[in-house]
Order: sequence, then structure tokens, then C-alpha cells
Amino acid sequence: MLASEEAHVRERDALIEQLRVLAKESDHRLLNGLQLVASIIAMQSRASTNAEAAAQLAAAADRVAMIVRVHRQLHCLDGEQTAAFKGYLEDLCRDFSAMVCSAACAEERVKVTSIDVRLPTVKAVPLGYIVNELITNAAKHGGGGIAVKLEAVPENRYALSVTNNGPPLAEGFDPAASKGLGMRIVRAFVAQLGGELRIDRGERNEGVRFTVLFC
Repeated sequence: MLASEEAHVRERDALIEQLRVLAKESDHRLLNGLQLVASIIAMQSRASTNAEAAAQLAAAADRVAMIVRVHRQLHCLDGEQTAAFKGYLEDLCRDFSAMVCSAACAEERVKVTSIDVRLPTVKAVPLGYIVNELITNAAKHGGGGIAVKLEAVPENRYALSVTNNGPPLAEGFDPAASKGLGMRIVRAFVAQLGGELRIDRGERNEGVRFTVLFC
């Protein structure tokens, strides 16, 4: 009886491992497929003679590429309950810099300042998506460098901010009323975290700073 139960346990464990490997291979193929889609859309953008269509295609290619980039980073957290968020944040921003910059400016494009802290993976993942959306927005609308910062603040909370030195937002800008896909994604993940989104000026009252406060 005991030998039979042990055999069933071994069969179950073998099946679970087989499913895990298949899922990993499926994800790998999916990401490669998405990367190919992004490349094809980007090629169509460059070939288009319609400026508006080219811009829309380029934006779509960037969005797909961003999804691929974030998912590749997330695979590093598979099976982990917590994440060393400073390193995770630096990797995300380094990948973004490499994607939008030449090698000469990649290290200067996005500056990361972060405390050393381990965050639950269920928080690190949505925060990763938020950062990607905010730095993509900053690169599109801002100018010069982008600063990403994670710090501890009162009331046992953290503040994750993305700042660019571009032009200020329009007076009375309300993120809750924004119809842009990027801002809707940010709001959704902030709500998932039970956090708060604030928008103000950067240091020296320049540029725009988006800050997510969370516990």
C-alpha cells in the first residue's frame, strides 16, 4: 500500500515538472513570437509614407516590445516570494535605456536611485509595469534624462517616482480623466497595489514627477 502511494507521488511530481517545463517553453516561444511581431510592425512603420500611420505603428511596436521586455524580467522572479527590488529596477531601466539609446548614452538615459529592499513579488511585478509605462511616457513627452527613485517615506510607506525634465503638464491635468492607454495602465496597477498616484514638479521645480506611494 505504501509503495503504491509513493509511486503515485512520484508520478504526480514528474507530471508537475513536465507541465512546468512545457509552460516555460510555451512562454519562451510566445515571447519570441511577440518580438517578431514588434519587429514587423516597426518595419511597416519605417516603410509607411503616411506620417500619422507611421507614428501609430511605431507606438504599437514600442508597446509590444515593452511587453516582451517586462515579461523577460518577470521570468527572473519565477517561484520567488520576494524580489531584491533595487536590482530588479536597475535591470528594467537598463534594458529600456539600451532599447531607446545608442550604447554611448544608454547609461545616462535613465538614472536609478533606490534603497536596498526586498518586496513581495506580488508588488514588484505591478511596480515593474508602472515604471515601464512611466519611463516610456517620459521618453516620449519629456526631454533629456529620466530619474527613477525608490525611497522610504513616513507611515511605513515607500515612494517610487519617475521624473523627467521636459515641459510641465497642462494646468489642471487629471490622471483619472486621461484616456491614454499608458495612464490607464498605471492607474490600474496603482489601484491593484492599494497605492496612491501623485503628480508634481521635479527637483528645482522643473519637469514632471509621477510618484506612486504604497505600503
